[in-house]
Amino acid sequence: MEKSEILKRAKEYIEAEKDERFRKEVELLVQNEDMKELEDRFFQSLEFGTGGLRGIMGGGTNRMNPLEINLATQGLANYVIKAFPEKAKNGTLSAVVAYDSRENSDVFAEATARIFAANGIKTYLFTALRPTPELSFAIRYYKADTGVVVTASHNPRMYNGYKAYWNDGAQVIEPHDVGIIKEVNNVKEVHNISKEDAVKQGKIVLVDKEIDEKYWAMCKEQLFRPALIRDHAKDVKIVYTPLHGTGAMHVEKVLGDLGLKVITVPEQREPDGKFPTVEKPNPEEAPALKLALALGEKEKADCVMATDPDADRFGTAFPGPDGKFVLVTGNQMGALLLDYILISRKELGTLPKNPAVVRSIVTTVMVDKLCEQYGATLIECLTGFKWIAAAEAEMEKTGSHSYVFGLEESYGYKVEKEVFDKDGVSAAALCAEMTLYWRSQGKSILQRLDELFMEYGFYEDRAISKNFPGATGQQTMKGIMSKLRAEGLKTLGGKRVVCIRDVQESVAYDPANPSDKKAITFPKSNVLQFFLEGGSVISARPSGTEPKIKFYISCTTAVQPKTADALAQAKKETAALCDAVSTEINRILDAAK
Repeated sequence: MEKSEILKRAKEYIEAEKDERFRKEVELLVQNEDMKELEDRFFQSLEFGTGGLRGIMGGGTNRMNPLEINLATQGLANYVIKAFPEKAKNGTLSAVVAYDSRENSDVFAEATARIFAANGIKTYLFTALRPTPELSFAIRYYKADTGVVVTASHNPRMYNGYKAYWNDGAQVIEPHDVGIIKEVNNVKEVHNISKEDAVKQGKIVLVDKEIDEKYWAMCKEQLFRPALIRDHAKDVKIVYTPLHGTGAMHVEKVLGDLGLKVITVPEQREPDGKFPTVEKPNPEEAPALKLALALGEKEKADCVMATDPDADRFGTAFPGPDGKFVLVTGNQMGALLLDYILISRKELGTLPKNPAVVRSIVTTVMVDKLCEQYGATLIECLTGFKWIAAAEAEMEKTGSHSYVFGLEESYGYKVEKEVFDKDGVSAAALCAEMTLYWRSQGKSILQRLDELFMEYGFYEDRAISKNFPGATGQQTMKGIMSKLRAEGLKTLGGKRVVCIRDVQESVAYDPANPSDKKAITFPKSNVLQFFLEGGSVISARPSGTEPKIKFYISCTTAVQPKTADALAQAKKETAALCDAVSTEINRILDAAK
């Protein structure tokens, strides 16, 4: 982009931004003619992706700041008013707004609520930080038309985000996301009102415990064996970390009410947007759980649990025979929870007619085999829990199936129907009960996981991510995907690629016969998947919310015979395959620099 265009955009931002902190950042960059930084801040405007609006905080159109929040909210308000004209005419539109512990989250949330209120949309605003799943729950409870949670989930501290929700309690999908961004781009004037006036006029309603208590009760209602918990809860000790986020109050309350002993990592219990003890507040990554694992070993805990800052992701670790904790991946925990849900429902006679499980296309196919075992239908969807929620909504609409569980490899799970997003709080409660159940059967969680591996094959999952920041980074990522599309991959890790699934082009084909393409029905998304002989799957996908491309590696080896020695051998073979695939993918990424 030309220097003159960048400076023009910067000056327009300076004129429009009312918040002095963010405005001065750009003024200083213009004065110093820091064109590299200015280009990164102005070469594009933030757009709704898989997780909504998300970016690094700071001044600029490619940053999260009050001006971008104001424009997004006015655009969303305009879209809602057009989507529900009768309610707009009658003055009965409503919204819910929540926020997490990140810096500026409270400022962005209040700005969102004020703009909604100024546009005639009654807004329920939480008085303090709350988890994302509670926002979804509140939208459904109040029968609101839209909602927003200000969070960047598990991203590094410099990020913040804005997740927009529809009236079903799920994040917006097509056509709403496309329609909203069009409205945002056409905003001419932002309507506003002071918080004090809005509260006084009943346009903003402050909420907290009335929703908290109903949400806690809902989480506990998902459990299958209350008597088991009542009688044996004191036998289980849990170490928990909210990673400086929103989870402590809720996880401590729900698990505490069940009689479980919860020891929260003291250094990470209080909300803090600087996340002083971790580089990334992400329960998917081992370094974030360092303090929790150390405390777990010290306390001889039965389980270590973690939630990310907005408490929608849920991570775990369990002690091995030597007392050292073993991290359980998102795919493994998803399989364990599904196994427990299906066992429990079958045993208790509550498995519904036509049960269905929904997973994202990059989540382990091990859950498919579990579904086959219990006669449940497996439904695939795009990456992002909004697509799992959309699949559930379609079931509710058509009556085709009964939803029993949704999961994605990135540590997201949902068993309840009252929340249309992943929920780390209810997952924590269910995991605690599952731990007790298998103990009552004389097994640990890790022993049960090995049993599943012996039955369905061993699976190892890895992820390779590479960042490509700035305008040139976007082009590099496009180049990688274009090259993979044009050339394909006939082998990976020494295994033949038997099928390529191109979600963007809506086709699947055998690379040995590329002219014989079969149509697939997913919504278009920039995802390529390579299915290898033997059942391994490798997926490539540029992030919708960060400047990075991600490869999901799911390698598998059958366990024959079903013995401990055979399992050990399968683990070695699978690790070797993962290593070989990882090496090839890194070579592809390095060549794109």
